[in-house]
Amino acid sequence: MTGNDEAELSRLMRAAIAGDERAYADFLRRTAALVRGFIRRKIVQGGVDPEDVVQETLLAIHVKRHTWRQDLPMLPWVYAIARFKLIDAFRRRGRRIEIDEIAETFAEPEAETVSERDINRALDGLPPAQRSVVSSVSVEGRSIGETAVKFGISETAVRVSLHRGLAAITKRFGAKQFKRE
Repeated sequence: MTGNDEAELSRLMRAAIAGDERAYADFLRRTAALVRGFIRRKIVQGGVDPEDVVQETLLAIHVKRHTWRQDLPMLPWVYAIARFKLIDAFRRRGRRIEIDEIAETFAEPEAETVSERDINRALDGLPPAQRSVVSSVSVEGRSIGETAVKFGISETAVRVSLHRGLAAITKRFGAKQFKRE
């Protein structure tokens, strides 16, 4: 699927949400073909009918179409629904699903976009020792052990300082700012 196809599906869904039935029929036809290929690649053993999963996915898209955020790409939303419907189908058949089987279907995490100014603002209210520990572990990515060696303190002291520092930041800025929605 190309970027043009992504744009076309998004355009069709926008038109469908606005009431264009022909656009919606075209959207469903194109989406069914994509989902069908995706599902068939995931089902390597019998027991689950790919077409049932395709139809369940299209039904879920129809019911939940109002939840698609028009400022976000269409395909990750479609494939997430298809993945969950596939998992549901496997569960109904009593098959246990290993994470390795579906790991490649998970979306790559989005890169965080936090500026250095935001980080400094969060760290500024901490006492110097806590600031150093939180910065070392959370910003620089050092392990608890590496941070303990760097500052010449025990790993327990690093954990306590990190926990207290993060709790202070959360209290100061409110937990709502740190939750992804």
